[in-house]
Amino acid sequence: MPQVMEFKLPDLGEGLTEAEIVRWLVAVGDVVAIDQPVVEVETAKAMVEVPCPYGGVVTARFGEEGTELPVGAPLITVAVGASSLPEAPAAQAAEAEGSGNVPRPLIGYGEDHSRPARRRRVRPVTAAVSAPVVVAPVAPAAPAAPAAPVVSAGPVPVISPLVRKLAKDGGVDLRALKGSGPEGLILRADVEAALAALRAPEPAPAAPVAPAVAAQGERIPLKGVRGAVAEKLSRSRREIPDATCWVDADATELMAARAAMNAVGGPKISVLALLARICTAALAKYPELNSTVDLAAKEIVRLPSVHLGFAAQTERGLVVPVVRDAQHRNPESLSAEFARLTELARAGKLAPADLTGGTFTLNNYGVFGVDGSTPIINHPEAAMLGVGRIIDKPWVHEGQLAVRKVVQLSLTFDHRVCDGGTAGGFLRYVADCVESPAVLLRSL
Repeated sequence: MPQVMEFKLPDLGEGLTEAEIVRWLVAVGDVVAIDQPVVEVETAKAMVEVPCPYGGVVTARFGEEGTELPVGAPLITVAVGASSLPEAPAAQAAEAEGSGNVPRPLIGYGEDHSRPARRRRVRPVTAAVSAPVVVAPVAPAAPAAPAAPVVSAGPVPVISPLVRKLAKDGGVDLRALKGSGPEGLILRADVEAALAALRAPEPAPAAPVAPAVAAQGERIPLKGVRGAVAEKLSRSRREIPDATCWVDADATELMAARAAMNAVGGPKISVLALLARICTAALAKYPELNSTVDLAAKEIVRLPSVHLGFAAQTERGLVVPVVRDAQHRNPESLSAEFARLTELARAGKLAPADLTGGTFTLNNYGVFGVDGSTPIINHPEAAMLGVGRIIDKPWVHEGQLAVRKVVQLSLTFDHRVCDGGTAGGFLRYVADCVESPAVLLRSL
């Protein structure tokens, strides 16, 4: 007999505790293979297809599309080795009727004695979230309690003709009144009080109140990528005493070098790749900025490899993919990796591993047409380099005023890991490489 295995939402990456179900890829009754994706979920970092480690028939799904599940919550159950959902044979069902030996389905169902006995029927399998439901024979229900007898109001006590006429003229039902006189005798005062109550004006309807949401504006939940970004940026501001320095640089020679590289053929080299290569060279000279702070141990941890994050804007919001061991890559390799990760980011297909473990971030906000910014450090890193747009500006070149391609560079750094002299030295080296790419040859 097939064994039913429960597959739970796995840990999808560093710091992730929950995921939202975006789309089910299988239905109850489907046959799945080992490691076949069964559901697409969205975490705070990426859209991920989750593969199931079991092969067999899906017997249940847990959670509607759009709901959030914590890590470790059940996703599906699978009858391992089965090729279809089991059905109870008719003879077995007939024999079981009234005997108490009801064949149980795969999970979570037993006998039910709350309804009259009847023939069992098996509902057809659909793409429902729960397991297939089997209606079992049940015991006769207890007879309903008899309704309470209707008690007649009975004859009205002896009332003076004057009081009776007053009540009739005013439309007061004497049987509905409780008299205040001896032995419940209805007095004139009782009728007049009832008449006064009937004549009391109805309260004016309250003025319509605008919904609170309309008064406060649209409310957008801080969850998913937006929530993760908000939490990380808030934590960065709370924990990191950051400072920013910036400089304008003449990028004319850098752009000429890129044009020369691309003119010889082969894969195109991006400006971002050249800036990334400059960053890795600068971090080799100033390793303080490729570090993190261990608050518990009260230590600065200098990291041996540069895992370079770069900011990428997508329809789901801002994400920061990470290029592993960027210090070992040349501009061509960096260009290819940036292109690959950007494509995955825009498609929502980045794996959690592609979005974690960064040690330094490069933020090219010039693509939005702005010149400068004061970046917020991507916690728990120690620094971020921001790059503005490269535009033609008046510039003094070799003692003469000329139109040159100018870019603003800004460095935000954790003041705990270094002082301004180190941060300034790093930024100046980056600017020198931008202005004269030959400077970079010394570190290659």
